[in-house]
Amino acid sequence: MFNSTDLEQINKQGISINEIEKQLHYFRQGFPFICLTRPATLGDGIFMLNAENEVDFINLYNEYTSKHKILKFVPASGAASRMFKDLYAYIENEKTLDQLPSVKQVIDNIEKFAFYEELKKLLSAAGLEIKNVETKTLVEFILTNKGLNYGSLPKALILFHRYNDGSRTSLEEHLVESALYAYSDKKAFLHFTVSPEHRAAFEALISQNIEKYQKEYQITFEITYSVQSPATDTIAVDLENNPFRDKNGKLVFRPGGHGALIYNLNDLDADLIFIKNIDNVLPDRLKEETIHYKKLLAGFLVFLQDKIFTYQQWFDENKISTENIEIIKNFYKTYFHIDINAFTLEQIKATLFRPIRVCGMVKNEGEPGGGPFWVKEDNGEISLQIVESSQIDFNDNEQLQIFKKATHFNPVDLVCSIKNYKGEKYNLLDFIDYNTCFISQKSKDGRPLKALELPGLWNGAMAYWNTIFVEVPISTFCPVKTINDLLRKQHLSI
Repeated sequence: MFNSTDLEQINKQGISINEIEKQLHYFRQGFPFICLTRPATLGDGIFMLNAENEVDFINLYNEYTSKHKILKFVPASGAASRMFKDLYAYIENEKTLDQLPSVKQVIDNIEKFAFYEELKKLLSAAGLEIKNVETKTLVEFILTNKGLNYGSLPKALILFHRYNDGSRTSLEEHLVESALYAYSDKKAFLHFTVSPEHRAAFEALISQNIEKYQKEYQITFEITYSVQSPATDTIAVDLENNPFRDKNGKLVFRPGGHGALIYNLNDLDADLIFIKNIDNVLPDRLKEETIHYKKLLAGFLVFLQDKIFTYQQWFDENKISTENIEIIKNFYKTYFHIDINAFTLEQIKATLFRPIRVCGMVKNEGEPGGGPFWVKEDNGEISLQIVESSQIDFNDNEQLQIFKKATHFNPVDLVCSIKNYKGEKYNLLDFIDYNTCFISQKSKDGRPLKALELPGLWNGAMAYWNTIFVEVPISTFCPVKTINDLLRKQHLSI
């Protein structure tokens, strides 16, 4: 199937032939759909922490930060092009202004955007006045390298919020957030996953602004970056499941999706890791609640981690009395909502020695994306999982009805523990459910192809973690999926 040129290309990609064969097998065999048993709801898979617990957990987290390394992990490599889909449709003459009310909304409210002053300056430098410029020219100055070039930038580098002393990008808002809750010993550690072509722009923006934020928040930032490894790309196939070749006869590889970032996460070293999307940030006037709930989730994780570390020690020190096993079983029943009564000692030990994640969940108000469900595994066990719609067989009416009954939504609000009680890191790749890969239809050079997406970072890539869901208020979740989302009152300066 592969000639010597192919083998050289595969080797250069950093992928083994065995892995390629496995991927081709996946295409031919396909993947089973997730089997939902019921939605996770308050009291049945989702916790609501009471006021008394909140104080205790926040205090516990504040104490923890003084002796442990805290890290914030932000996937930030995605381009913002989807934010501007309608604007592109307009300048490429696909649709008129009358057909695109979203574009008219941008034009009518242009002064409200945080990037307005910068846009005005660039137009002025070109001899144009923002108030009188043609609509198409204005849109071109937002999207292309004539002006802001936002159509080619990642969301991290787009100005989101306006302040009295200037405007901030979403990248800068993540710096500020870290200074307010994700720090240890006056140091805030942040890790951004970036595209290779944008890394220099990230570094330049940080270099220009870091001193200002360090001085304002009396904190030192330590910032690292990584790129998605080409070795996590997957081979594309045609509709007959044969390797897809471009017009030059070369094999086509595609990025494996955000699930590939489990490899980036696996390379990091910290005692506690926050994970949050680049576009879910709020201005300072609304940050207080976000900080409160971030610390709350982290404190709850520290509480669970302390218990689990004690139980891990019991196993390593041979303190496996009947009484201690009962304590562990009750702990899992109370906090993880799972019954491990029938587990052998080896199974209990394997359950304890896993990474832990506490995930914030918001009430479902129609946002697209995954949600929390109870899922039946192949071995018959029931576990809590974050499930995307692509993993569900909607032709099965029973599964469809369960999906429709979901009460909560996953805003990507995670706090993670990736070490055991000895401080040894887990190999996170050991806890992936590879059956949760999925196949999507794409095209290249006008021809259809099939692409393989790896298990999602917070879906199958973390399937075998110890998982807890906690309700957090919808006010902590305000993502920016389109440019018009920046016109939501939460993102505007009041």
